Amino acid sequence: MTMKDYSEKRDFHRMQVNTEIQITDSSGQTYTAICRDLSGTGMQLYVEQPIAEGTEIQTLMPSTNEQFPPFETICKVLRSTPEGEGFLLGITIVKVKH
Repeated sequence: MTMKDYSEKRDFHRMQVNTEIQITDSSGQTYTAICRDLSGTGMQLYVEQPIAEGTEIQTLMPSTNEQFPPFETICKVLRSTPEGEGFLLGITIVKVKH
């Protein structure tokens, strides 16, 4: 029996995307962030302002192809750590909007 590499323990693989995404918090404030990676259950976002752990946010990633709708989700911030001039958020996807 061999130990699996940590990255292999994930149920979903992460896709490196590095694209702009809109975040709206519960007060209706909208921010632009950079989505660094995306998996079936969550995302890693880079933001300029801190967003507290436990905060529920809505996200909107515009589509680059008119045959596909924008990717809209309701998410929860799991962690927020300082990085460079901003913050790196680890978020879990609670619901994908249709």
